[in-house]
Amino acid sequence: MARKVLVLADVRDNSFRNVSFEAIAAGKKVANGGEVVSVVLGENVSGLTSELFYYGADRVITVENSSLKEYTPDAYSQALLQVIDAETPDAVFMGHTAVGKDLAPRIAMKKQSGLISDAIELEAVGEEVIFTRPIYSGKAFEKKVVTDGMILATIRPNNIPPLDKDESRTGEVKALDVEIKDLRTIIKEVVRKSTGGVDLSEAKIIVSGGRGVKSEEGFKKLYELADVLGAAVGASRGACDADYCDYALQIGQTGKVVTPDLYIALGISGAIQHVAGMSNSKCIVAVNKDPEASIFSIADYGIVGDLFEVLPLLIEEFKKEVVSS
Repeated sequence: MARKVLVLADVRDNSFRNVSFEAIAAGKKVANGGEVVSVVLGENVSGLTSELFYYGADRVITVENSSLKEYTPDAYSQALLQVIDAETPDAVFMGHTAVGKDLAPRIAMKKQSGLISDAIELEAVGEEVIFTRPIYSGKAFEKKVVTDGMILATIRPNNIPPLDKDESRTGEVKALDVEIKDLRTIIKEVVRKSTGGVDLSEAKIIVSGGRGVKSEEGFKKLYELADVLGAAVGASRGACDADYCDYALQIGQTGKVVTPDLYIALGISGAIQHVAGMSNSKCIVAVNKDPEASIFSIADYGIVGDLFEVLPLLIEEFKKEVVSS
């Protein structure tokens, strides 16, 4: 059956996060010849829409309002609900980001709809859309189906590849006026913490450090390798607790969940709480001086040695590869 799929584009710093394009690809999978409509909420967002067509959107709806300049639960839920009422989609997808994780349950409650969160794969089989999502901190997976009403789901970043970019694609852009009222939260100022330039949750390569880096100064050496690889820098909770780095870098059960193509773990023992946040990485390289460290049990490649001896060698070799390519 053909479906209309509404996809919320996630805007940060006046550009779309990659998961917006991944969610469009997810929408294409289940539309089955139907329409994928991308929705952009913000203050001055009408000039951003062309990229959404490049990655597969058939139509774009923009909602511009001063109350949508920064994300607030009240404003965004009111705006998106009015778009849903106007479009009556069969499914609504959004990224499993800070915005999506907060917004999707509110929409589900208002529309009395089931919610499938943190989906890593989906497929349309006849009348059903089957979602795969991790459970028990990534140690198992379950398949879920929405049996009645509108399908609502959040898509984990870096799991569903976006469609090939086609700059020849265009489409209709429609501006929709919405009424936003009775706001309980007003954002006066946003102070952002820098995590090194590359968005950790969407990074294709992550260089991560644990207690084995020994100090804040030792942790800074990870950035040199990250710069060579164009990678983001992450950390275990142990490194954050020891004040080697900011908690914004924390990966794990109580931090960010990441699924990069390459995860380099330096001085990380492999505690289950950390593994829960990175075990689905496509390739894991571990460096630890303890040959019995738990991290080696999930690593694709392991180096037993002092990271301060291994790290300069890695930097040197990767620099050669970058120059040769």
